[in-house]
Amino acid sequence: MRIVLFTGKGGVGKTTIAAATALRCAQLGYRTLVISTDPAHSLADALNVPLGPEPVEIEPNLYGQELDVYYSMKKHWSNMRELMLTVFRWQGVRDVVAEEMSALPGMEEASAFLWIEEYAREERFDVIIIDSAPTGETLTLLTLPQVTKWWVTKALPFQKFAIKGFGAAIRKTTGVPLDKGYEELEALFGKLESIQKTFADPAITSIRLVANPERMVIQEAKRAYTYLQLYGYNVDAVVVNRVLPPMENPGIFSRYLERQVGYLAEIEESFAPLPIFKVEHAGREVFGLELLDQIATAMYGDGDPSVIYHEEQPVEYVATEEGYTVRLKLPFLENQAFNLNKFGDELVLELGTRRKHVFLPRFAHFLVLGAHHYQEPWLEVTLLRE
Repeated sequence: MRIVLFTGKGGVGKTTIAAATALRCAQLGYRTLVISTDPAHSLADALNVPLGPEPVEIEPNLYGQELDVYYSMKKHWSNMRELMLTVFRWQGVRDVVAEEMSALPGMEEASAFLWIEEYAREERFDVIIIDSAPTGETLTLLTLPQVTKWWVTKALPFQKFAIKGFGAAIRKTTGVPLDKGYEELEALFGKLESIQKTFADPAITSIRLVANPERMVIQEAKRAYTYLQLYGYNVDAVVVNRVLPPMENPGIFSRYLERQVGYLAEIEESFAPLPIFKVEHAGREVFGLELLDQIATAMYGDGDPSVIYHEEQPVEYVATEEGYTVRLKLPFLENQAFNLNKFGDELVLELGTRRKHVFLPRFAHFLVLGAHHYQEPWLEVTLLRE
């Protein structure tokens, strides 16, 4: 199975690009699902067909799905939901608020993970195209299992064995399946961690950045690329959407076209050697399979969108006489302030509001942090023997 996830700043046209890519994959004979994880769904509008929380067949080999977190929890994790509701009610939370809180932070993204884990296990699709939420929400996918575990630990003021022990007794007297809910919760964490490894496997998953030739959008795409590299995810292409074509009489667009030339050059230079796909502005709203087919042709020609366009290793270890050098590929880090520390066998890199734990080989526990040096795009960290 191949997974291709499209991300980028809100409003750049991710949904259109994802839908067009899925259509082309289906036309090539792959059993393809395009799935929207954005709470503000627009995938059905782009395809111009009604979609629901289960896969809907659009045409041969092409299926669409818009996730609904409450539907997913009711269908797959009803006992866990009852566990969360019961605990919140015990803590004095009103019913309506408890119902809202029962959907864990990041559960929208977790739903995508868990549906995809199910599809992979059942081998239902050859290609899954993910129309993700804007960049910030997409990045929550990267630490989702850890963050969710932390949140649940704070929310559930009980020990594991207390829940499982007393939960069975409570179920007999009240019918509330606390013990079963906890078992579902544990299984959920296991599935999240499993599918996270699938997302981090470059042979299965590719992430593609969608941008427009505009300054703010390009800056966000650069930041996203830095963080995706930071977490070890493979970005294999950039799609530049809504490129204005040359005009004989540009009028009010003359200044925009002048700047666009510079922005396109900046994208080519900044993201090299990633492939850059350009899609001209359609001059109208894009919805329906006919227009999506035109977008797919503009991007891929006769090519196969499911192939891996680019792959590289963002972390390297190099042995030296004094110890080791860890090389982290982090583009666009040069002008950003960051802190670096080492605790045991892990490096902790703090970049803005985000923290990345880079786990080292076990022997690195006995090495001490030396100097570090940044040469675009590599951050080199020296680990010395004491």
